[in-house]
Amino acid sequence: MAHGHGPRLGSSHDDDHEIETLEEFDRVVARGILAGHRVQSVDLTTRTFALLSADTTGAVFLGCPMEPDAAAKVRADGAFVFPPIPDLPFDPYRGLLYSPGELFDGLADYGYESTPDALTYEWCRQTISDRDIFASMLRAIHDDAVSDALDELLIGVPVVGVMGGHAMGRGTDAYAGAARLGRALARDGLLVATGGGPGAMEAANLGAYAAPHPDEMLDEALELLAKTPSFTPSVTDWAAAAFEVRSRWPRGGASVGIPTWFYGHEPPNPFADHIAKYFANATREDGLLARCNGGVVFLPGAAGTVQEIFDNATPNYYESRGEPTPMVLVNRTHWTEKLPAWSLLESLAADRPMAARIALVESVDEVPEALARLKETTRPA
Repeated sequence: MAHGHGPRLGSSHDDDHEIETLEEFDRVVARGILAGHRVQSVDLTTRTFALLSADTTGAVFLGCPMEPDAAAKVRADGAFVFPPIPDLPFDPYRGLLYSPGELFDGLADYGYESTPDALTYEWCRQTISDRDIFASMLRAIHDDAVSDALDELLIGVPVVGVMGGHAMGRGTDAYAGAARLGRALARDGLLVATGGGPGAMEAANLGAYAAPHPDEMLDEALELLAKTPSFTPSVTDWAAAAFEVRSRWPRGGASVGIPTWFYGHEPPNPFADHIAKYFANATREDGLLARCNGGVVFLPGAAGTVQEIFDNATPNYYESRGEPTPMVLVNRTHWTEKLPAWSLLESLAADRPMAARIALVESVDEVPEALARLKETTRPA
């Protein structure tokens, strides 16, 4: 049985003075005025007449190619023009999130090493090593633009985070369980958000992608992916298997991946339709957890997942983001014996409102009910 596609994402926002597509530009310029608008990374080389005709007083053009006479005219109007930066493997002024096809462009023909994702990682490593202040500025502008695009996508959307280890291999029971979890959450009308990498993160994004398809689709996809269990030794083969799944079952459900080039040796997974990739890991981690307004599920993981548990627990403890949001830890043995984070989390929560918003469950099958229960729990008097 096929299912719905989950929450509706993104909406036109040209009424807030940001223009991020050519279609938005055409709608606004039809009114004859661009004054005060911000135009992000839109190719305007075919819109010279519109630029010459419209009032662009106080407008800002960020990385928008345009003909020289159009650029001269808008500058004369008092607009600010930040031209595209040549020879960069990424666009620092981008107005939209990444798609898997954009980050992995050229994968089939030239291999992963030639893709924008890999080239951007190499640029990042080199410029950090060189301590290049201009590159630092470009990274900051890029990350702020990505945050803006992510916020616009998630307006009014219930988001549930799924955290877990990157080492979880395709073909394992744990990977299949994480995929079933992602599918169940998406079918409940929630938007799944992950750290965007391999392992548990990929599995949850895969499950959300599978949500609109018949149940058998996920079983077949898991079998296909198991032939390439890890991104080592070949990211190319690993990613190609994911794109084969996307090609065989197009029009999957939406989800969000929020990875970072700080851990650029781990590629982003291609199952998140919307990818908010950052240079600064601290910005990425805080932003990921802060946007999970429907709660966070923590699958078994190591140091990174433990860090995420307490990064999320801190604002819940102090209620610095409002009421505590649900936290569900999965696998009792892992979180009470192997890495006993649960006992510390329970101790922190004692006698505080967050105590009613945490749960420890044994399996992923218990998570949807636990999330629903924690969200309905009233605050203690």
